[in-house]
Amino acid sequence: MKINKFKYKPHKLKRKKLFIFLVLNLGISLTAQEVNSEKQQTLEESKEFLSEASYEMRNDNFPLAEAAYREAIAINPEGDTGKYNLGTVYYDEKMNEAAMLRFKQAAVVADTKYDKHKAFHNLGNTFMNDKKYQEAVESYKNALRNNPKDEETRYNYALAKELLEEQEKKAGSDNQKEDQEDKKEKENKENQDNENNRKDGDDGDQKDQQDKGEQEQDKKDSNENQDKGKPNEPNDKKQQRQPTEPGKLSPQQVKNLLEAMNNEEKKVQEKINAKKQKGTKVKSEKDW
Repeated sequence: MKINKFKYKPHKLKRKKLFIFLVLNLGISLTAQEVNSEKQQTLEESKEFLSEASYEMRNDNFPLAEAAYREAIAINPEGDTGKYNLGTVYYDEKMNEAAMLRFKQAAVVADTKYDKHKAFHNLGNTFMNDKKYQEAVESYKNALRNNPKDEETRYNYALAKELLEEQEKKAGSDNQKEDQEDKKEKENKENQDNENNRKDGDDGDQKDQQDKGEQEQDKKDSNENQDKGKPNEPNDKKQQRQPTEPGKLSPQQVKNLLEAMNNEEKKVQEKINAKKQKGTKVKSEKDW
């Protein structure tokens, strides 16, 4: 019977794989132990600072307590205890915005329903202090999701909803009042603009009438000057320009006619005198 010389090779490979697996498991186990050890050490250091912070707060030493809580948070940023406790310290010191920030952080990193409920409940309180009732309602609602039986949270949630409704109602009334005031102001402005436009129109009409009156007066004065003639024009020339009625001599024509008649009479008289002088003999000697 022929024997396969490779019969036992797979068995050797399995033993090698098993050896590698054991070595890897041992390395992972050692690494996990080291990680757990470091984590445990970090937690212990954080707890020491938390304890120190609590001690300082019992002695009313807020600055040292705050510093200790900050150290605890820096050492263990994934823990919620330091954030939550510092939030309560800020809340008691009336530092509402700072408390709000720390409660938010605690709510995010908290890993139990109990801790989440406390963080969201206190976060709702900070929003109530700022009269941010919509945010307060949401915070209390999140707190009740983690502990729906807490009577204090249920009461605060109902109160926040009531205050939110009043706030929205007041805001609506204020907006309506503001809209009415804006509308009234707009109407007053439009009326004022119309009054100004009307006044400008009246002033313009008055000025137009004044200008028109002055133009008519100027035209009237000009016509009167034309009727009077030129200032230095002789009266006889004006009389010459006056029209003569048919069959009636003008004064100038009568004067001319009289002058012509006088001239004729003078001529006749001169002729008569000349004849008389010619017919009479001039005596050169005396008549004895």
